[in-house]
Amino acid sequence: MSKNEYAQSGVDYTLMEPFKRAMIEVGRKTLSFPNRRGVFINEDVTHAHGAVFEYRGKEPHIWCKTQEDLGNKNWIAEWMYQFAPAGANADETRLPAGRQGFNADERGKRTYYDSIAVDTALMVVNDVIAQGAMPVVFTDQVEVGDSSWFGDKKRAQDFAAGMLKVCEETGMALPAGESATLKYLIKSEPPVAVAPSLSGSVTGIIAPSSHLVTGKNLRSGDSIIGVASSGLHANGISLVIKRALELPEKFLTKLPNGKTLGEETLIPTRSYVSLVEALLEAGVELHALLPGTGSGVAKLAFDSRPFTYRVHSWLPVPPLFLYFRELGVSLEDCLKTFNWGVGYYVFAPKGEADRILSIGKKAGYELAEVGVVEEGKRQVIFEPEKITLPPPGE
Repeated sequence: MSKNEYAQSGVDYTLMEPFKRAMIEVGRKTLSFPNRRGVFINEDVTHAHGAVFEYRGKEPHIWCKTQEDLGNKNWIAEWMYQFAPAGANADETRLPAGRQGFNADERGKRTYYDSIAVDTALMVVNDVIAQGAMPVVFTDQVEVGDSSWFGDKKRAQDFAAGMLKVCEETGMALPAGESATLKYLIKSEPPVAVAPSLSGSVTGIIAPSSHLVTGKNLRSGDSIIGVASSGLHANGISLVIKRALELPEKFLTKLPNGKTLGEETLIPTRSYVSLVEALLEAGVELHALLPGTGSGVAKLAFDSRPFTYRVHSWLPVPPLFLYFRELGVSLEDCLKTFNWGVGYYVFAPKGEADRILSIGKKAGYELAEVGVVEEGKRQVIFEPEKITLPPPGE
């Protein structure tokens, strides 16, 4: 069957529709996930035009909504899918001489899009919970420059499976979304042929409304609790790509821990929902919650007031970050770019620190009291390395 003129212009719905249907089918499986928080999705309205939902609980409540995009991380997933040998092991990670990648028919290769789906959702979720809100509704957006991207069944199935997993873990539904081909707007950087822009929006509920965390109670003397990250998460990716492409083996470069650079980079983001939920339910006094995302450790100086954030100790540093030090990236640049092993921060009165550590450990997280808030110039003093970091943007 010949393509219609619209398909010939670059927007081929015969390729897009199977992806859309797969996502709708996964979305239906998520609709009951937010019920545990008293939020119910109207199952008669589950399509791309919108989501209808209501709160049936008895608590006074307020809503929180935010949106975020993944950034460039899935470009690395596309590179690995295109170039990494199927079933690669420790002795099979070199690029074959003269080889420019593997065609879409070579199966048995990992797409990494199950993990990428998790990253896409958690970049938004981990922002929402910083207000004390629990995620209940997620809508995703997939925009790509060539409809052919949607036609890869393996990648689509992995992405859908990852979305189902992260929605179940965090307790939110995926009742709607958007998939679009934007031929004249989105162009992937070579050597990756096609890569989508991934983003999403999360609605969270704060119930009871007294669980709202605004940050206004942050004060001198507060303890800074660091929560271990799973690795890179999704920040500092542009620097990772730049440096990786300068290496002979690029993302197939072996790290000391035996993993390739690409594998280590694509470890999915950690969810901090269970931690925040446990702290709120225990009635812990929380002065501020902060995702360890853009601006790295320097982001500790997030508040505009004159506070100094003195870091006296730290959690283990993931091997990927240590490798970038070996590549010559300065420690200061690393601390201003990467989370350096801490994916979330909890600011609370000193008297709450031990309880936070105990609750967090029971919830399955690795935490440590890493510093203290002091009166003074707005800055971060990273004592383990004797480095002072200015606030983000300075």
